[in-house]
Amino acid sequence: MMKVEIWSDFACPFCYIGKRRFEEAAAHFDGKVEIEFRSYELDPNAPVKSEDSVHSALAKKYGMTVENAKAMNDRMTEQAREAGLVYNMDTIVLANTHDAHRLSHFAKEKGKMNEFTERVLRAYFTESEHIADADLLAGWAEEAGLDRSEAKNVLQSGKYSDRVHADQEEARDIGIEGVPFFIFNDKYAVSGAQSVEAFKQVLDQVAADEEVTAGKTEWCQDDDCKDVESED
Repeated sequence: MMKVEIWSDFACPFCYIGKRRFEEAAAHFDGKVEIEFRSYELDPNAPVKSEDSVHSALAKKYGMTVENAKAMNDRMTEQAREAGLVYNMDTIVLANTHDAHRLSHFAKEKGKMNEFTERVLRAYFTESEHIADADLLAGWAEEAGLDRSEAKNVLQSGKYSDRVHADQEEARDIGIEGVPFFIFNDKYAVSGAQSVEAFKQVLDQVAADEEVTAGKTEWCQDDDCKDVESED
């Protein structure tokens, strides 16, 4: 069994693309793959709902014109299309993702984390829904096979916030500075929405090499891998 942990955020456009590319690679892998999503909030202090467009928010963040930001998002939309996804960047509703992450940990306990994660990503990038809205989140939980009333109870409490924060802390300890970030069998770490072929190569390499030197992790980026000492 290949275990793959994926740190990601629901508001990260590369995360959805990376998820889809990885899934395609895993579908061609000669073995079973167990995926576990880990929480990473790109902006923990984001408002519950922002009135900014995704273009203006990007322009403010990087000090560029709205026109240039829109051009960047248009290129992102094309990458998504090539991965089989539909991004409607013009109408995305910017929102805080903490409650969505909390509910994803509830979904994990029920064995529905992947289904819930996929549903929320589609709601955000394709359907332009407000993913911090409790009623909508509970509805998507139900669509993913969870009990709606239980999901609402989770959202009305502070439950699972500690797990979201624990994932964030572990990400800092590992040195994760951006998402998506993939760790394979606690041995190989891959940063970014790599190509399907790159993911295939990593899956095959990890499967073939189970005798990784103790105390080391192999870090891969842009098809270039090297050993680095792991911290105790």
